[in-house]
Amino acid sequence: MLGNTLMIVFLVAVIGYLVGSIKIRGVELGTAGVLLVALVFGHFGFEVPDLVRELGLICFVTSVGFIAGPKFFRNFKINARSYILLGAIIIIIGALTTIGIIEIAGVPSDVSVGMMAGALTSTPGLAAAIDATGSANASVGYGIAYPFGVVGVVLFVQLVPKFLKTDMAAERARFEAAQNVGDEEFHKTKKEELFYADSMGFFPFALAIVLGIILAKIVIPLPGGAEFSLGTSGGPLIAGLILGHFGKIGRLSMKVEKHVLECLREFGLALFLIGAGVEAGAGFVEILREEGLVLFIYGALITLIPMFVGYFFAAKVLKLSLFNSLGSICGGMTSTPALGTLIRVTETDDVASAYAATYPVALVFVVLGCQFIGIFL
Repeated sequence: MLGNTLMIVFLVAVIGYLVGSIKIRGVELGTAGVLLVALVFGHFGFEVPDLVRELGLICFVTSVGFIAGPKFFRNFKINARSYILLGAIIIIIGALTTIGIIEIAGVPSDVSVGMMAGALTSTPGLAAAIDATGSANASVGYGIAYPFGVVGVVLFVQLVPKFLKTDMAAERARFEAAQNVGDEEFHKTKKEELFYADSMGFFPFALAIVLGIILAKIVIPLPGGAEFSLGTSGGPLIAGLILGHFGKIGRLSMKVEKHVLECLREFGLALFLIGAGVEAGAGFVEILREEGLVLFIYGALITLIPMFVGYFFAAKVLKLSLFNSLGSICGGMTSTPALGTLIRVTETDDVASAYAATYPVALVFVVLGCQFIGIFL
């Protein structure tokens, strides 16, 4: 029975979600539990077709693009340059730390770039790492670095206000007052009659995938004879961002219902992690035996160094408020669990605005960063 592909896929999902739901002091792995279980299944010789991973990847990154698209440009009107710069700096520091680990410590580049994606909790980054390196070992690095990548940012956003002895009520009042300035302008919409090809939005979703695959095939020559392309991780992401931002083509609606996107995003993420994890499982134990603890420490460094540098830059150089700084750190580290923690700690949903403005920038940069490292190193 376990030889049946569908049985394996959904059995890994069932066990993986159970593992991911285990909470330790309020922290859980979530969907990353699926990856860890898939690694175990792969170690014991189970296989799934590459189509499972590819379908999951495309569904996931396209959904992320549509969800982030409406805020990708609009939120830049407030602290635009700061958010863009901060999102880029965090990922660049993470990439430089990764390059240092490759060059100084001698960790294989495919494992290292996977650790970068895991340390920055970026599944599109993992997809780009696998795409660029052509190695499933990137999933091993991701699986090792991801847990601390989640826990580290979650703890950071809770500990910083305590360390600074912040008066949260006063800080929240100042922050919300600033957030309400110009709020009406953001909510103005122009009502018009649009044509909907279907009620759920599968038409624009499929269109974004088609356009994304076309973008993925475009090859850009680079110095030294190398080539760069967005790949199946970057192409659909960019297409989703663009269609999600504009929301229409002429009179043709490009709107996809949010609950549909959230479902496709989770479904795609699970399929991708199952495919990538099972494929990488064969070499997982061997790599852990050779450098397991050391790799965990390196992954922690890739999480901590960009996070501390990013916060210092946000607070001291860009002069962002504490809430904006922490929200931007969550976005720059592409950490949704940390955003949930930050909302609980600050007691205001408005911190999500800094996250939403920084997250797409970081997402694009981490995909490009993983691809560049995979290509050149």
